[in-house]
Amino acid sequence: MITLQMANQHLNFPSRSENISLVEKLIDDVCLQYKVNEDFYGNILVAVTEAVNNALYHGNRLNPDKSVDIRFEPQNDTTLIFKVSDQGEGFNIDTLPDPTSPENLEKISGRGVFLMKSLSDKIDFGDEGRTVEMTFKLN
Repeated sequence: MITLQMANQHLNFPSRSENISLVEKLIDDVCLQYKVNEDFYGNILVAVTEAVNNALYHGNRLNPDKSVDIRFEPQNDTTLIFKVSDQGEGFNIDTLPDPTSPENLEKISGRGVFLMKSLSDKIDFGDEGRTVEMTFKLN
């Protein structure tokens, strides 16, 4: 079941790849509501969809019996917070290999968390890696 509560800026859906379009719509609606400029919009879109992809594929392993939860919390008119949670086993952020190290440059995986860190102003992992909270400052 898909739960979409725009008033509360909350989205919950089963772990199916086609549901990423719901996330893009949520981001579009939030960015329109808060008049986010194009540069910040791109950062938010890439970082949040990457977090959701990680939740879908790595966290929940595309198990449709598990869900992904996204919450949007405006801190004020210039700071937006997105929280993405999955129901997977979690992971230790400290054990992820550095994708910029020479030995990892040719690997196709391992860039998602790096992108999320690079594009957000602040990032926190909680619940043993099952939740990521990204903060975006709009000025």
